[in-house]
Amino acid sequence: MVSAMFHTRNSSQNEAEFVLLDQLVEEDRLLRKIDKYVDFSFIIKKVKPYYSENNGRPSLDPLILFKMMFIGYLYGIRSERQLEKEIYYNMAYRWFLGLNINDPVPHHSTISWNRRTRFKDTTIFQDIFDEIVLQAINHDMVGGRVLFTDSTHLKANANKHKYTRKTIEQDTQNYIKDLDEAVLEDREAHGKKPLKAEEEVKAEKNIRQSTTDPESGYLYRENKPEGFFYLDHQIARFGFQVEAVALDSGYLTTPICKGLSDRHIFGVIAHRRFHPTRGLFPKWKFQYDHEKDQYICPNGQTLLYSTTDRKGYRFYKSNPEKCASCPFLENCTRSKNHQKVVSRHVWEDHKEKVRQNRLSVSGKILYKKRKEKIERSFADSKQLHGLRYCRLRGKRNVNEQVLLTAACQNMKKIATHLAKLG
Repeated sequence: MVSAMFHTRNSSQNEAEFVLLDQLVEEDRLLRKIDKYVDFSFIIKKVKPYYSENNGRPSLDPLILFKMMFIGYLYGIRSERQLEKEIYYNMAYRWFLGLNINDPVPHHSTISWNRRTRFKDTTIFQDIFDEIVLQAINHDMVGGRVLFTDSTHLKANANKHKYTRKTIEQDTQNYIKDLDEAVLEDREAHGKKPLKAEEEVKAEKNIRQSTTDPESGYLYRENKPEGFFYLDHQIARFGFQVEAVALDSGYLTTPICKGLSDRHIFGVIAHRRFHPTRGLFPKWKFQYDHEKDQYICPNGQTLLYSTTDRKGYRFYKSNPEKCASCPFLENCTRSKNHQKVVSRHVWEDHKEKVRQNRLSVSGKILYKKRKEKIERSFADSKQLHGLRYCRLRGKRNVNEQVLLTAACQNMKKIATHLAKLG
């Protein structure tokens, strides 16, 4: 029987070696694919106006600066100080930046200074996001006929227990103008007098304002975490000829449904559950007759049009004399005069059309794709790219984080897609 020889290796840490950095980076490494298939040359042109050409010390190469940021977002490195350390040790990061083994890594404060000073109040981060999307379009990866959109919450860099109360004004001018016109038209169609003009009263809302990050918003909703958050929307906005959109249930409002209908866009929006008062019939039990403009109750009685209010709601009322002897009265209304009132918005037809779209064959296919595309994208951004939490404070900084995260996700998609095509 032959036993294996015990072997030890002498340390050779101080020996000089000839090494090619390119050989230390795997062929299938993501950064190799991004470097090959994503064109970053546009960055130089975009940032040139923000640099001085004839005075001051030579700056850090803008490509290296932004590629450092991209590495941070691609690999979920939240701290710029930590990013500097990671680049120092990681050969693939050095290769991507064009640094050799002995080159010093740019100091983390260089990134911070450029973000806070040179690129403050500029459109550079939006420009980068847009350019990456345009590259995807040029590679025939984006059609633009169908759009998917959703939103997610980012945990703000703020303590939920540190806040003050504040009253803010809500901007609803455009919506109110369109609604007033619709209400006037609806009342005239029903033989009602126009409502008296009211003095302009600005809508106000009492909110909790964080003392740590005043621009964040307080989230308090069922089945959601409580605290200060930012809301990130994902939507394409590149002038496409949009034919269809798929949205989450949070977008199922009459103004949005009307907007889709006015633009002749096939809208598919998830069902939004409303919990009726316990023991009473839900609204869907009352059938609307479009021809006669009236509702039919579960007992076959009619609810006739009464009026249209300023908020755009028509009210339909039952005959209390018939309701008093109805066997379903206890399940219908608890009003003292035994009269049932059902409301219907003047734009309700648009919402019903969107509901019908959701139940159609095309609608079901479209909504399934929305869940696959958008929800997977958000999960990826939170799990792999650090979008679960805000790195910094303030809308400007959070917007920068969201744009660069999305840009890096798109870089991955472009690189992966083109690598498969060969």
